[in-house]
This record gives sequence, structure tokens and C-alpha cells, in this order.
Amino acid sequence: MKKEDMILISVDDHVVEPPGMFKNHLPKKYLDEAPRLVHNPDGSDTWQFRDVVIPNVALNSVAGRPKEEYGLEPQGLDEIRPGCYNVDERIKDMNAGGMLGSISFPTFPGFAGRLFVTEDPAFSLALLQAYNDWHVEEWCGAYPARFIPMCLPVIWDAEACAKEVRRNANRGVHALTFTENPAAMGYPSFHDEYWTPLWEALVDTETVMNVHIGSSGRLAITAPDAPMDVMITLQPMNIVQAAADLLWSKPIKKYPDLKIALAEGGTGWIPYFLERADRTFEMHSTWTGQDFNGKKPSEVFREHFLTCFISDQVGVALRNEIGIDNICWEADYPHSDSMWPGAPEQLHEVLTRNNVPDDEVNKMTFENAMRWYHFDPFTHINREQATVGALRKAAEGHDVSIHSMSHHAKDSSLGASALQAQLDRSNVR
Repeated sequence: MKKEDMILISVDDHVVEPPGMFKNHLPKKYLDEAPRLVHNPDGSDTWQFRDVVIPNVALNSVAGRPKEEYGLEPQGLDEIRPGCYNVDERIKDMNAGGMLGSISFPTFPGFAGRLFVTEDPAFSLALLQAYNDWHVEEWCGAYPARFIPMCLPVIWDAEACAKEVRRNANRGVHALTFTENPAAMGYPSFHDEYWTPLWEALVDTETVMNVHIGSSGRLAITAPDAPMDVMITLQPMNIVQAAADLLWSKPIKKYPDLKIALAEGGTGWIPYFLERADRTFEMHSTWTGQDFNGKKPSEVFREHFLTCFISDQVGVALRNEIGIDNICWEADYPHSDSMWPGAPEQLHEVLTRNNVPDDEVNKMTFENAMRWYHFDPFTHINREQATVGALRKAAEGHDVSIHSMSHHAKDSSLGASALQAQLDRSNVR
């Protein structure tokens, strides 16, 4: 398949929320208490909610910047691409990157919405529903052919979370972002009956639970003085623990239609993970009491889990060991791992190097995403207009040059612990 003929739907991108997002969706009695975007004397723009300050951590929004400017300095909206927070500009960036569709994970509330947990459940729920309404109605609703809508969970209340899943499914939302380890956030684990209402709501509405790396708020750091490279290398590996936790959980056995996506975790590790799970079952299930109803763990994994990759040479080479129906592509715009705007070139090189046939290319680049998330962009756009070539033609003249945006001096001494400290203060993840 030619690069220009590919159709790309990314199942993992991110939005930097714009100012004023609560204005149209939060009850007036709460507006004065809502999170607000504040412009600071140092030029940075930070979301502030009560005593919590959430910076736009640089690695979260570096699209279009030279790698020399990657770091952790405070950022203003004038230091990041408008496509990070303006939906019209995002579409232009998507076109220029040859990308038809996208799932946009949240930034300032955290991937599981834990920022909205307050002493007042009614206020918390109002904040969360206002965020979900903004995301569905304004961000995704502005271009329904281009975004797969996804909602935040009511992480503090399983019954309320189930109701919110059903509320959003009624308007076509079939994705829920969730934490990869609720126990690490102080809630019952995946093995607790507490979450039963949520599992049932997910199955009843055919909603996929998206588990993103780092969504419990902790990153893999070996030592406070470890180089930043250690944390960045280990980031995708964080998802392995969640995959094992969920694979061996009761809900996987109880609900055959339960679907879980492992976001930003890569795919190269999965063949060995499945081999190890099968070996564990073979050697230990007699005394641990595990029963997959006559199936191997690897078979059950392929029935329940969706995985994704950015540019994963090993994972693509071993795609059939993973399950060709269980793999999607991601762009990770505007994070530091993103290939934007050159994603089609780098992806096509990996696919070509591994002699991936066209039908398998289509599954990984867009068909699996459409099927898992009940998303059909072709009800709004012709397939001929959805290809990399057609979208880039529509974006002619849009500036995608890499250029300096920073107004701050780079601090090259920052280590992994500095990032974790920022995340702890900000509740970003």
C-alpha cells in the first residue's frame, strides 16, 4: 500500500484544555469555584483549582518544537501549537499529519478525573459532567467525523460511574478513560466486587475502558537521582502491570464482552507476556484456582484487550503473535513521543519493512478502531477524502515547520524525580 493511500485513526492523542471550557456546561452556582486558567507573571499559563496548580508540563505539548526545547519549564499557551487546545487548529494539524480520526485524552484533570474529587459529591459530579459535556459537545461535536468521543469516570463512586457511562452511551460515546490501578489511588482494586456496576454498564453499552499509562499518578522511577531517560524508557512498560492485573481478574472471566484498551503501552512486549501468562496458568492454576473455562490466558487476552503502537518495529513484526484484530495505531499528538507531522512516513516504513499486507494495514490503521469504538467517520466524509494524501492536500499552506517556541531557559539538570514532583503537585496523571 502506498503511504498516500493509508487511512489513519489514532486511538491515543491528548488535548490541552482551553480557557472558558466550563462556561457553557457547569451550573451557574458552581462557576465561581470552577478550575480556571491563570496567566502568571513568568509567562506561564496554569490551571488552578483550589490549592492545586496544574502546569502545562512541556513533554505533554511539544508538537512543532525542536527537541532541544523539550523539558519541564513552565509554558504559556503562546509557547505551544494552537492545535493543542483549539479544535479548529487541531483539525488542520491532523490534516497536515494525514490523520483522519483521534481519541483525545484529558490533561489537567488527570486521566481518571481525580482532580474533581472534592468533599462535596454533587460539586464533583457537576465538574466531571461539565468536562464530559464540553468534550462531547464542543471538542468532538465540532467535527464528528474526526473524533472518537471518550468520557471521564466518576472514579470516586462506582454506581455514579456506571450511570455516567450509560448517560454518555445514549449519545454515542463508547469509550471511558480510567486508571490502570485504582488501588494506587486509594480505591478498591479491579479484584473487588465494588466495581460490579461499572463492569455491567460497560458491557451493556459496549463501552471500551481505556487504561492509559501513568493514569494512577505514578511513574516508573528507579531512584530520585536517576536520569530522565530511565523514566521515559520505562513509561510504556507501566501498562504491563495493568494488563496482568486485569487479565487475571474475575471480571474478565465473568463478562465475555468486556473490552479494555491499553493506551500508549506499545505492543512489542505482548508476545512474551502472553507466553508467560500461559506458562503461569499451566504450572500454577491447579493450586491458585484459576479457570478460563477451557481457554488459555492468551486466548482470553485476545478476546478482551486492544493494544496500540506508535512506531513499534518489534510489535509489527510479531503482529500475528499478538492478534491482528487487537492492534491499533496511535499518534500521541502533541506529546514528545509523537511522530507528527511525519507519522505517515515513519509508519509506512515500518509496515513496508515487515511486508504487511494491505488488509492487515487497514485493520491496524483504522478498521480495528472503528469496530472497537463503534465509530464510523464515513457517515460524514467520503473514504476518498479520508486518506493521508487527500487530508494533506486539504492542509496545503498550513505551517508545520519545527521552530522555537520557548520563552524560558532550558534547565538540563532536571531528572526523573523533578517530573514526578511536578505531577504530584499538578495531578496531571
